[in-house]
Amino acid sequence: MTDHQHHHGAPGEPGAPGNRRRLAVAFGITAAVFVAQAVGALLTGSLALLVDTAHMLTDVAGLAIALGAASLALRPPSPRRTWGFRRAEVLAALAQAAVLLAVGVYAVVEGMSRLAGPPHPPGPGLLVFGIVGLVGNVVALLVLAGGRSASLNLRAAFLEVVNDALGSVAVIVAAVVIATTGWQRADAVAGLAIAILILPRAVRLLADSASVLLESTPPGMDLEEVRARLLEVENVEEVHDLHASLVATGLPVLSAHVVVRDACFRNGQAPPVLDALQACVATQFDVPVEHSTFQLEPAEHARHEAPTHA
Repeated sequence: MTDHQHHHGAPGEPGAPGNRRRLAVAFGITAAVFVAQAVGALLTGSLALLVDTAHMLTDVAGLAIALGAASLALRPPSPRRTWGFRRAEVLAALAQAAVLLAVGVYAVVEGMSRLAGPPHPPGPGLLVFGIVGLVGNVVALLVLAGGRSASLNLRAAFLEVVNDALGSVAVIVAAVVIATTGWQRADAVAGLAIAILILPRAVRLLADSASVLLESTPPGMDLEEVRARLLEVENVEEVHDLHASLVATGLPVLSAHVVVRDACFRNGQAPPVLDALQACVATQFDVPVEHSTFQLEPAEHARHEAPTHA
């Protein structure tokens, strides 16, 4: 016996119109800033600005992917894709994290190389381009701030713009230090600082995305506690083959085989047991599960199940 409840298109979902608008506006702003910083990197030869521009390029690509994923998330389910394209946002976040990681590693290698070698004095205009980048990033952050908790996709986009804003701050600081003290290696130090900002967040986002794709138990859910609560439901004798995972952000799913008293199949008590089980997982935990599937079984059914069921 199973029951599935579907609620799509809510404001908090990744494909909701408000979230797509945020992504579209942030994409336009970030693309414009990227062009300005790319010109600045060519004119100044600054490592800090070059790394920040490379990071901005990943932002532009990442926001484009995020916008596409948010649109795909609106496509309805089909017999071939029963959840539609809800997991597209996780794939987008994974791709963004991988690119961020590559940019961070490059910045570390290049920054150490410049610190060890002769100084590479950046050209004039570094401060101006740093300020342009910071202003653009702050505006994009304000646009994305309201939807950053809606999905991994939006969270990834928000984190990338945060990193870019901090990178622009590092570029500005480097420009000020060089102008006031003449210490040319401040540019390489700023490039390394940007890398330090990028790497931990990239690793965490990569781990979170991979966890969803590996169908790990949703964060905050204790399956042993879930099992114990289900066993407290009247007429339930055993719970096995219990699984829980995330299809996408905000969409946990759970399934289990539940052994109930044999009399329930004769006296009409099986449907109330099913209702109680679904109400339990939907209301009694920090991670509520609305998409739950329970197979109600008599005790003797265990003899017919494959040995992998546990």
